[in-house]
Amino acid sequence: MGMTMSQKILAKHAGLDKVVAGQLIEAKLDVVMANDITGPMALPIFKQMADKVFDTEKVVLVPDHFMPAKDIKSAQNAKDIREFSHKQCLKNYFEIGQMGIEHALLPEKGIVVAGELIIGADSHTCTYGALGAFSTGVGTTDIATGMAVGELWFKVPAAIKFVLSGKPKKFVSGKDVILHIISLIGVDGALYKSMEFVGEGIKNLSMDDRFTIANMAIEAGAKNGIFEVDDQTIDYIQKHSKKSYEVFKADEDAIYEQVIEIDLGAIRPTVAFPHLPGNGKTIDEVEAMEKIEIDQVVIGSCTNGRIEDLRKAAAILKGHQVNPNVRVIVVPATQKIYLQCVMEGLTEIFVNSGCTFNTPSCGPCMGGHMGVLAAGEKCVSTTNRNFVGRMGHVDSMIYLASPEVAAASAIAGYIANPEKVEVI
Repeated sequence: MGMTMSQKILAKHAGLDKVVAGQLIEAKLDVVMANDITGPMALPIFKQMADKVFDTEKVVLVPDHFMPAKDIKSAQNAKDIREFSHKQCLKNYFEIGQMGIEHALLPEKGIVVAGELIIGADSHTCTYGALGAFSTGVGTTDIATGMAVGELWFKVPAAIKFVLSGKPKKFVSGKDVILHIISLIGVDGALYKSMEFVGEGIKNLSMDDRFTIANMAIEAGAKNGIFEVDDQTIDYIQKHSKKSYEVFKADEDAIYEQVIEIDLGAIRPTVAFPHLPGNGKTIDEVEAMEKIEIDQVVIGSCTNGRIEDLRKAAAILKGHQVNPNVRVIVVPATQKIYLQCVMEGLTEIFVNSGCTFNTPSCGPCMGGHMGVLAAGEKCVSTTNRNFVGRMGHVDSMIYLASPEVAAASAIAGYIANPEKVEVI
């Protein structure tokens, strides 16, 4: 029998003609990435293994979670990886002022491309599957090993094939698609499996949509998410990277544990209620409930802080004012996106409407800083997780949504339908 996209990439990097689900392999790595939380924890382990990293171009360190440093501990963590990066002469270390949220920054910088095998000490490393790469999150011991020897063991995942058809309607984006899918299969519906996205509907998803969908594969328990490479993917890679790439397409007789068909045109704006990403409700179901008043809106993160996301939010906020009872925090994912917002006038729209516009950072996503929630507060967020205490107090509540729903809710003061906002 044939292999899936993920299995082909793993086989190539393991030097094998064929792999099967459940097989244990050792494979060579193209990129090893860590941040200011996970990197410092990996360094003592690395130092027990090696004096030098296996490749100064393939080890990537990005201080993004607690930066700008929110306290002494976060400052020390950043200092540790800064000094390590300088000592090791790492090509891809990104200091504050040059950095961005890691999962937006690496594709933007052309560090990750199709056909590569990438590990990151962050669960949302699966984002790079949007480019047709096998990309997955690992623990600090595995990161230290990867940094030292450039290889790691893997258990080859089984796969679920998602066949996408149709075209999303207005105000429906990649966030709605993945929230719909996770609601459909559950937060453990793809446990240690590869979520492989194919079908003619892919052409109707932008690269930013695909990054969002791949980013949240982990929220269904997946080992990785991966998109079939098309002309749009290749165009993105060629515009951002000088690296060579390889396209892997699943065999016709590849084995999938499930095949799920998704009509993009049938998906409605979707909101994930507390406290699971799979607790999705359509905006129509939300409107049938009593209004859910909110205290805060966050637009940003590695899931929805890209330029397309901010354009969509700005288009809704333009000419409107944020509800006086709501705090709105906008966080562009990288410095390039930040500057693009300024040049396109998006920053002016955000500020004039009553939002705060911040330096690139993971910040509020995991309750780091710039938006921690107090007891009882409710937040509509474009981030990827709404677990208990994720953004602050254990008695706060997070509703995951698209930039469009977030912006509409910011204006209304409650979870609102972007279709009902007058676009000026």
